[in-house]
Amino acid sequence: MTDKEVDSILKRAAEIPHAVDGAVVQQVSQMVLRSLRPVRPLPSPGVLALGLQVIFIIVAILGATLLGFNGVHVLTGAESALLFWVLGSVARMASSAGAAEMVPGSKTLIDPWILLASCTGVFAVVFLVLFHDFRLDRFVAEGINCLAIGLLDAGTAGFLLWLVLRRGLILHPIAAGVAIGTLAGLAGLGMLELHCPILKAMHLMVWHIAVIPLSGLAGYLAGRLAQDLGRKRRLAEFMQ
Repeated sequence: MTDKEVDSILKRAAEIPHAVDGAVVQQVSQMVLRSLRPVRPLPSPGVLALGLQVIFIIVAILGATLLGFNGVHVLTGAESALLFWVLGSVARMASSAGAAEMVPGSKTLIDPWILLASCTGVFAVVFLVLFHDFRLDRFVAEGINCLAIGLLDAGTAGFLLWLVLRRGLILHPIAAGVAIGTLAGLAGLGMLELHCPILKAMHLMVWHIAVIPLSGLAGYLAGRLAQDLGRKRRLAEFMQ
């Protein structure tokens, strides 16, 4: 069959009158109109990213304020400058990734999964370069405490970030969850660096860094749950 023959068949089909059942039209209209909700314009992705960064900073500093700024006092000026510059840089990337998921059509600079892996890896390198005390005394006892308070701080950040995130139109809940979970984990890590005076390399590389992937995993699970619930809700509305 040639292209002209296909075009001819389509033209003849278009010329045939089609009677549309009014009941079907009314049913489809009700289904569509029932799902419509009034919306307000979202701020630009840049403004949203700035808001997410503010939450990240406030939660990290507030946590350290409550627990004490013991970590800052044992760091040198060079160590603090490098550590917190890297932290601020990756947090900005995570904020941008999270904001991009809130606004459909926004350009995503980095995949959230790559972001999560990059944040974990870059801090492993930073700690390895800055700190050379590889003692393992009280490794678990000290580490569990830091991991617990780091995750608690990250959980607080994650909840506040979610309150902002839910105001957007999330088309990819899993990607959004990973991005926000990563940013929440960075808030927990930032709090630990401000608070924890332990500068043993393995302590930092294991227990402090663990807050990031665990928070990212929690974000993934939350996004997966939101995606599944959204599908079930849309299916229920369709079946009504």
